[in-house]
Amino acid sequence: PAPGMESLPEAVLIRILASIPAVDLVQVCRLVCCQWKNLVDGAALWILKCQQEGLTRAESDAENWQNFYFLSKKRKNLIKNPCGEEDLEHWGEVENGGDGWKIEELPGDFGKEFPSEEVHKYFVTSYEWCRKAQVIDLRAEGYWEELMDTTQPKIMVRDWYAGRSDAGCLYELCVKLLSENEDVLAEYRSETVTIPQDNDANWTEISHTFSNYGPGVRFVCFEHGGQDTLFWKGWYGVRVTNSSVTVEP
Repeated sequence: PAPGMESLPEAVLIRILASIPAVDLVQVCRLVCCQWKNLVDGAALWILKCQQEGLTRAESDAENWQNFYFLSKKRKNLIKNPCGEEDLEHWGEVENGGDGWKIEELPGDFGKEFPSEEVHKYFVTSYEWCRKAQVIDLRAEGYWEELMDTTQPKIMVRDWYAGRSDAGCLYELCVKLLSENEDVLAEYRSETVTIPQDNDANWTEISHTFSNYGPGVRFVCFEHGGQDTLFWKGWYGVRVTNSSVTVEP
């Protein structure tokens, strides 16, 4: 009989397998035989796929190249409607004080343009506390339980806030990592940021990275908000936009 693929040098077989979509490698090719299982579970195949697709990583960081590949391909902002392009869609209104939330076009009255030209709108708060939240289901986004429990990839949280130059305001951010039963496993809570009246209206980024948070994380709850400090009717409170939650490779 003619020699089969099992007679190929391992380096050649790895190059052939590297041309197959990653999901098929794990779900199909890995089940063919012990040799293929070992190759799919090993580092060489995934290093090659990363090189082919321009995914770079420090060698000293290389604990699990398969996880790194999948996390890199999945990396995206898990916050939906971060800049108000869909009004308040996907946001739960935890607190809607004063005249409630409003969406405005940048730069807005007494405001500044955002550092990125891709951002065109922002949410603005009123004269009593306004808060809104999103709960991200990590499994629904493709982050499987073993990955979250064993690898515990870093979870990066970012938000942007600004005042208008003619009014003072307050801002807060709170992000929680939740279990299956929505128990809090880790939490980041910013201080209450006070922006004075007659400020420069510049946009400020706030960020936090969760790491080594332990097994069991299934959801991320992102909540932010604020108010103005002058109690003027309308929308003179803090402005927020371009919020993001990413699972880092």
